[in-house]
Amino acid sequence: MIDITLPDGTVKSFEEGVTPMDVAKSISEGFARNVISANFNNETIEVSTPITTNGSLILYTWNDKDGKKAFWHSSSHVLAQALEELYPGVKLSIGPAIENGFYYDVDFGDQSISDKDFKAIETKMLEIARGKHDFKMRSVSKEDALAMYQSQGNEYKVELIENLEDGTITFCDHSTFTDLCRGGHIPNTGIIKAVKLLSVAGAYWRGDEKNKQLTRVYGISFPKQKELTEYLHLLEEAKKRDHRKLGKELELFTFSQKVGQGLPLWLPKGAALRERLENFLKKAQKKAGYEMVVTPHIGQKELYVTSGHYAKYGEDSFQPIHTPHEGEEFLLKPMNCPHHCEIYNTRPFSYKELPKRYAEFGTVYRYEQSGELHGLTRVRGFTQDDAHIFCTPDQLDAEFKEVIDLVLYVFGSLGFENFTAQVSVRDPENPEKYIGSVENWEKAEQAIINAAKDKGLNYVIEEGEAAFYGPKLDFMVKDALGRQWQLGTIQVDYNLPERFDLTYKGSDNELHRPVMIHRAPFGSMERFVAILLEHTGGNFPLWLVPEQAIVLCISEKYEKYAEKVLNLLENHEIRALIDNRNETIGKKIREAEMQKIPYMVIIGENEEAEGKISVRQHGGQDLGLISIDEFSNIVDEEIKKTLKTFK
Repeated sequence: MIDITLPDGTVKSFEEGVTPMDVAKSISEGFARNVISANFNNETIEVSTPITTNGSLILYTWNDKDGKKAFWHSSSHVLAQALEELYPGVKLSIGPAIENGFYYDVDFGDQSISDKDFKAIETKMLEIARGKHDFKMRSVSKEDALAMYQSQGNEYKVELIENLEDGTITFCDHSTFTDLCRGGHIPNTGIIKAVKLLSVAGAYWRGDEKNKQLTRVYGISFPKQKELTEYLHLLEEAKKRDHRKLGKELELFTFSQKVGQGLPLWLPKGAALRERLENFLKKAQKKAGYEMVVTPHIGQKELYVTSGHYAKYGEDSFQPIHTPHEGEEFLLKPMNCPHHCEIYNTRPFSYKELPKRYAEFGTVYRYEQSGELHGLTRVRGFTQDDAHIFCTPDQLDAEFKEVIDLVLYVFGSLGFENFTAQVSVRDPENPEKYIGSVENWEKAEQAIINAAKDKGLNYVIEEGEAAFYGPKLDFMVKDALGRQWQLGTIQVDYNLPERFDLTYKGSDNELHRPVMIHRAPFGSMERFVAILLEHTGGNFPLWLVPEQAIVLCISEKYEKYAEKVLNLLENHEIRALIDNRNETIGKKIREAEMQKIPYMVIIGENEEAEGKISVRQHGGQDLGLISIDEFSNIVDEEIKKTLKTFK
């Protein structure tokens, strides 16, 4: 007999060779019908895999993240089979599950594929799925695996197999199809009830621009047609809220091929919006005891060698800048933290002077392949709302919690109410990915977990998501469409103080290492604005919106009064502009609605006669004929609802 421990701590005894599906049935037949994948002792297995030792078992349904991963990975196999049957001679490479759906990278040779072909491929996939073919794993020797794909002339699978150890290679079979695969499938194809191919794109083999460009086919699948219909509706809503579309319509930012891909240009309205975001955070930071610093856009290569960033990013980033002086090399700044370490190092500190909190809106540069660039969310140059806190170990807990308070203040002021916290820790299977001692990592990870608990955050622990120099607390925000974004991060770092030999004099008159906290509530200005645009649909909080009101003249006869109203609004610190074009009032209102201006101030004969204004809200609500003082009070009250004072 073997003992199986379930997630709730229950231990159940079974005969050796029991499968996850057997365990599920022992819980309830109804539950078992929904189980599609499993994890045993931190390893993904099939629900039909025999279990022969004691251990911990997690059973996944479609409602679990890992259940969806198995469902979509299995669907990629069905896509691959459909492509092989419809396009004989294609060469398959890899087909993973992704956050929403799956893809398969395929070498189509002389053949091609477009969205016009999607319907036929989807039909073939559903035909295969209806066959209810079991997914079956089997071990294969390296020799046999190579022989199979060499006979097919598939150099991609051959390359993958050559990098695997004999005895670790497995194939997955279903129907008449076989694929190189590590596992993690649903029981059979029949569970796949709805399929939609979403797009095709070019993708270099193994992400290397020197390799051949393959065709990446993206798709998504569901266990019910209703869920696919809902997802497609969500996609349509997302298109309307696409920050690239809204950014253009609202005249916030643009891109230029001459300037370069991934390098946004902020237009006047966008620059003003950015400035308000910066000033909002600067005001809160000042209350929290931060000092602003400014660092250059480049640094000597040696700086990033010391920090470890060069070893991590050097080969895949912008290449060194050489000067006329032999041997002198600079790099575009990929991170602000090494510069802040050097600012700390400018003079000795006593424990009485800590913590030191240095903040900067610092622009950094990281090379992204052109295919990975996406509006403001993936760029090559971006500005981080970066700060680094240097404190004693005794101050770490309080400082970390105060940063959490600042992040929550930012979210509350910008309408992000639905979020969870993710404690990102090391991948225990790959310790070589990280720098620093095990002891310091354990201290840092525990400090973050304790702070999250004490602050009452709804948090999860994710292994393998830590930065290479330290664990972090990431805030995962859900937007208005239910999509999850990583926004705001706080990291504990014992490693950079070691690398830069940072010290302070303690009460014992000896030198000690400070602890470093990295934090960025926005993450980057570019990405934050993109997410905020899509979350609000361009209807920013009133305190942030570029123009809070627009004055609309019914005719040119009332222009002088309109100018007077504009001046009075500005005296009340209401951001406004005037539209005195020779257009109908209906057209002016429609265009103001499209520009998402919160208030339209209508000026005509009655308004001028009474010395008042007629106000219409974005969306159509009429506030009637009111005084400018009354309107100012309405604006102030609306702002107070979202923009609280940071304490």
